[in-house]
Amino acid sequence: MKVAGSFIVIGIIFLLWNLMGDAAYLMQVTQNLSELAKTDPYQAHLFSIMPQWAWAAYAVAVWGGTLATILLLMKRKIAVQLYALSLVAIVVQFGHIFLATDILAVRGWSTALFPFFIFLMGVAQLLYARSLAAKGILK
Repeated sequence: MKVAGSFIVIGIIFLLWNLMGDAAYLMQVTQNLSELAKTDPYQAHLFSIMPQWAWAAYAVAVWGGTLATILLLMKRKIAVQLYALSLVAIVVQFGHIFLATDILAVRGWSTALFPFFIFLMGVAQLLYARSLAAKGILK
């Protein structure tokens, strides 16, 4: 089945978005907490108390989204399941941040805006992949 020209544009936008998430993950997971503490002691504290399962959820969220997008561009139906997994991992990761820490009290509600946008992007990617699968474009 032929796809609209917007398929490539949307796929590239999704890929760039996910690659930015990969870069953010790599920067955060390799961050020197002593150096970070000099400029943002609270963020260094949050990173230091973040459990391994939350870091793992972060990794699944970003790398799963990137792999899903690559598979989407290859028109593979498994992209739908990977986007779903990535979305679940987003919820787990941010669930920890917002439910198990005092970040909202310290930084305020505006701290939740970008994570909410990340969640919305995860939903948009999943819905887009599901619509392509329903149309028979993803095999």
